[in-house]
Amino acid sequence: MPDYGHDLLFGANFVPSAHQADTVVALSQLAERSGLDLVTFQDHPYQPAFLDTWTLLSYVAAATERIRLAGNVHPLPLRPPAMLAQAAASLDILSRGRFELALGSGGFREAIASMGGPRLTPSQAVDALEEGIAIIRAAWDTDAPGDIRHNGEHYQVSAQRGPRPAHDVGIWLGAYKPRMLRLTGRLADGWLPSLPYLRSIGEIGEGNAVIDEAAAEAGRSPRDIRRLLNLAEELPATQLAELALTYGVSVFNIVVDDPRQIQRFAQETAPAVRELVVAERDRPRTSTASTASTASSTAAGTAHNTTEGAALPATPTPDDGVRLTEIRVWDETTRPTALRPDPERRYTPAEQANAQHLIDVHDHLRGELARLRDLVDQVAAGTIDAGAARSHINTMTMRQNNWTLGAYCESYCRLVTMHHSAEDAMVFPNLRRAEPGLAPVLDRLQEEHHAIHKVIERVDRALVAFVGDPAGLADLRTTVDLLTDSLLSHLSYEERELVEPLARHGL
Repeated sequence: MPDYGHDLLFGANFVPSAHQADTVVALSQLAERSGLDLVTFQDHPYQPAFLDTWTLLSYVAAATERIRLAGNVHPLPLRPPAMLAQAAASLDILSRGRFELALGSGGFREAIASMGGPRLTPSQAVDALEEGIAIIRAAWDTDAPGDIRHNGEHYQVSAQRGPRPAHDVGIWLGAYKPRMLRLTGRLADGWLPSLPYLRSIGEIGEGNAVIDEAAAEAGRSPRDIRRLLNLAEELPATQLAELALTYGVSVFNIVVDDPRQIQRFAQETAPAVRELVVAERDRPRTSTASTASTASSTAAGTAHNTTEGAALPATPTPDDGVRLTEIRVWDETTRPTALRPDPERRYTPAEQANAQHLIDVHDHLRGELARLRDLVDQVAAGTIDAGAARSHINTMTMRQNNWTLGAYCESYCRLVTMHHSAEDAMVFPNLRRAEPGLAPVLDRLQEEHHAIHKVIERVDRALVAFVGDPAGLADLRTTVDLLTDSLLSHLSYEERELVEPLARHGL
């Protein structure tokens, strides 16, 4: 059952930074104004740089009116289930039915123990979570007779029931291993994995199969369990639509701290995904072909060569041939080339959008790279200060300059890495299946991804050296120049070879 038919929801996942508390709240309010459905916050009580997630959830609930709220996810060993049930129900009542409860068995065992939590083996933690869910559900069931009576291996509870939440609060589980997945199928209302923690996209399908089997054995329908997904970066609308239709994902939650990205995800990506999914769900079924295959072609905007549509307007960015260093990460003359497309072919609007998206993503990376280089120049010139109040203190200014550059550089390098990882894990396999002739080009692009990652590691090392010693600026400049040479060359090559195939086959 690849599509479980749930309504689609789109959310933002924020880091609850104590040093940027006002920003976290403001971003949550922006997410609501922009039209997102959900905001979530990590819950790591053992991280002193983070706000307490329950306190933050309550504060944001009071500062918003419509958007749903959840932790992502609460480690049960540090949240006793009877108290957790009361806290969740109270927040749901106060927020007028906007809270959902996302739980985990507690993956950071040593950190949990350092906070006074129980030191459990993975198996014990799953057993304790199962007991905890039973206690929470019993506490919320105020129509049941008598008090809660639970005498388990990990929890002993004898307490009155209540309060009852304002709505049927969903219990979502962050699960990856078979026992947790089976527990999700038996008892939970949602499955909430994070894409970066999965080996491949196919692992979502494997997890679905385990959950669905456990649900059926428990007398439940697989549709009883919503499938959610935490994203490390924004993916194209066509790719999200395929995840919805092929793997049943109905909640897409993106880690984000950029206001512009929040607005784009809410106002551009979300409506486009909904439109694609609705169109596929409304499509007449004329054969027994699987939803997965029809979803892939619909979400990708695949169309036959037709007189309808227009010529492909997306223009790959040419390589200007400028190089800043003498170092060559690869031999550009050995790059394979795919067959050139039919110049008479016409492309539907969906196909044109597929092609343009790659260029748009690359242009964002180019812009970020330009900003990174500008930061290096500003630090070298001493024009970045720590603020007017401290601008006269040279040492403090330089210290702030260094860390301002460092934080941004790390963020940019992470962005490039996530983009390449998404291509390697999802985009390239789809193209390889759809057009086997592209295999040599895709192999070369993946090799270049690995090479670029090695350059990024060099940037990281130069960055660390520079933060500790400003004399390392020259080496940092050289490594950033090398990143510029290799990345801009790679992006142009990738666009030249893949823009047109992506138009035909989708992402």
